[in-house]
Amino acid sequence: MAEPTKEPRRYTEIRNSRALHEFFVDERFEAGIQLKGTEIKSVRAGKAQIAEAFGRVVKGEVWLLNAHIDPYTFGNINNHDPRRFRKLLLHERQINRIAEALDAGGRALIPLRLYFKGGLLKVEVALCTGKKLFDKRETLKKKIEIREAAKELKYRRQ
Repeated sequence: MAEPTKEPRRYTEIRNSRALHEFFVDERFEAGIQLKGTEIKSVRAGKAQIAEAFGRVVKGEVWLLNAHIDPYTFGNINNHDPRRFRKLLLHERQINRIAEALDAGGRALIPLRLYFKGGLLKVEVALCTGKKLFDKRETLKKKIEIREAAKELKYRRQ
């Protein structure tokens, strides 16, 4: 008897893998994102990148800059600009906290991941502090140590 076919898995999350390597994550926020037209279809198809994206506060609103969402393949002449500014939807308290942190200097607003919650697209953004080169090396050393320890435990269990 044939094995039942599985549904094609959709992308449920788009991560910024560079963020945790380049920055110390201080405080995280969940934000909605204001999209136009066929952008949501492109994100559902996994055609988005947030590796170079960052956030700014302009006139009391938080904007996501440099995020790339490909134009929808089956769209028409009304497709969106791939690198347009996108408004993030946050509470006023959160916007004030982010604005104060960015004005103080030394911190950046970085998107960590795009994900679906129910039928809505959410962005996890974080206030981050940049890592120095020696900090990055320390992080890599710790990861290698943890990986080797897990490997040893695996062999001892067998």
